[in-house]
Amino acid sequence: MLRWIDDRMPLPPPEAALGADTEVPGLLAAGGRVTPARLREAYPQGIFPWYSEGQPVLWWSPDPRMVLHTAEFHLSRNLKKAIRRFVRTPGCEIRFDSAFEQVIAACAGTPREGQDGTWIVPEIQRAYAAAHREGFVHSAETWVDGRLVGGLYFVALGRMCFGESMFAHRTDASKIALAAFVAACRVRGVAMIDCQQNTGHLASFGAREIPRRDFLAHVARATADLGNPPPAEWSYDEKAWALVMPPAVAEPTTLP
Repeated sequence: MLRWIDDRMPLPPPEAALGADTEVPGLLAAGGRVTPARLREAYPQGIFPWYSEGQPVLWWSPDPRMVLHTAEFHLSRNLKKAIRRFVRTPGCEIRFDSAFEQVIAACAGTPREGQDGTWIVPEIQRAYAAAHREGFVHSAETWVDGRLVGGLYFVALGRMCFGESMFAHRTDASKIALAAFVAACRVRGVAMIDCQQNTGHLASFGAREIPRRDFLAHVARATADLGNPPPAEWSYDEKAWALVMPPAVAEPTTLP
């Protein structure tokens, strides 16, 4: 039976989510509002909001869970070439947190794989923007000639990151942002990125499903000391490409 909650009630434990034998496996609870405080409660328990316009807030904890181990990140040959061109081209740059609200608004216009419409409703945009101002939600951005052309946003707590959504206005722009994000994660000792649900797109980068119990155990370890997290500021370091790319690509290039 689905549990209904309000803002005064804690979220149910993730193990209470509906099972695979139901029409909505992974659905945990409905109700309440999405706020930064609720997000701080939800993510360390492996819970996230996902719903459409006109629905109540729906809280999820699927089993199995799609994750990307940063050491297993895979880049296709063509994407490696695209990153080489990007790094060496004047006017192309990676930024973090310079245009968060633009990023989440652009993601709202990009439906998830296999779905119509968007789940990034106005309430979600406001809540995550407020969480960004509080310092635990971030954006990775691809810029070309001063224009934002791709990016993603994510939750970061301790040494755990939870990917949310990506967008691209140019070919490979979101993929380049993802590669830079994974490199930045590895710099910060983040071993796993939560991808929430299984898609072929994520699997092409090396993401795979693991049992929820294993996922929750990792999240507990990675968020055990939230009072002493890695540096809060996310920034781009060209040398970090060495963590996801062959050494020949990792060397900084002097632009003409």
